[in-house]
Amino acid sequence: MTVRSFAKINLAIEIVGKRPDGYHDIRTLFQTITLADELELEPAPPGVLELRGDDPAVAWDGTNLVHRAARLLQDRAGTAAGVRISARKSVPAGRGLGGGSSNAAATLLGLDTLWGLGLGPAELAPLAGRLGADVPFFLKGGLCLGEGVGERLTQLPDLAPLACLLVVPPYPISTASIYAGVEASLTSRGKVSKIERFLESRNFGLLENDLERVIFRAHPELERWKIFFRDEGALLAQVSGSGSAVYGLFPDPASAEAARRRLPGTTDARLAATLPREGYWAQLGAGA
Repeated sequence: MTVRSFAKINLAIEIVGKRPDGYHDIRTLFQTITLADELELEPAPPGVLELRGDDPAVAWDGTNLVHRAARLLQDRAGTAAGVRISARKSVPAGRGLGGGSSNAAATLLGLDTLWGLGLGPAELAPLAGRLGADVPFFLKGGLCLGEGVGERLTQLPDLAPLACLLVVPPYPISTASIYAGVEASLTSRGKVSKIERFLESRNFGLLENDLERVIFRAHPELERWKIFFRDEGALLAQVSGSGSAVYGLFPDPASAEAARRRLPGTTDARLAATLPREGYWAQLGAGA
């Protein structure tokens, strides 16, 4: 069984406040895009859980979210069913594109089908939440409002599909290091939410990523990519999540391709598109 595992971008991030446990409450807009990994799931003898992948930058051991997702599902279902999983990676790790979280959700969905458990996304959601704040989103797809640490989700009417041009720097960024640099002055508790205003108007000019103020201090080159996308006519240009990928959303593929051609020759750039919810579920491949 082959399951596709799609990436996401954040159309906005608002830092609402800091929690007693040290994490930050946020408000964000998640959006799936067509860039995807593929997971090949094969039945294995009881008790066998094997994982391998083609990206040497990723640990393919018991710490991997795919492995952890499979173990959690075994425990939840009370099954010793086995599986061999092979991952073909296209979504680079540590770039704010949710690759690991998406892999975990795709594993839950795929194994639910492969093992004939019949749980479905609603019953898988608590397991997803235990794996990470972004994992539950990939049981929904499309455009969603995320609150809390991102785990409280509201499905939103999808945007019209847009072309997405991604610049992928050759280095990851630690999410924890970026949030550690967030100052109290960045929090928006009690302020008017630009995300809420966007949902009323669909004006992309309202959207911001509050983490960029921290990210750009450490990596000013990422701000230059953001400016490049804006100069090329992007409707929206931001760092995705805590980075390091920077994206521009364009009204059509031709505009995105024209911008890509003007990038420096050594730049790792990926052309994709926003993926509405219906298309996301149609292309997952898990039969969910």
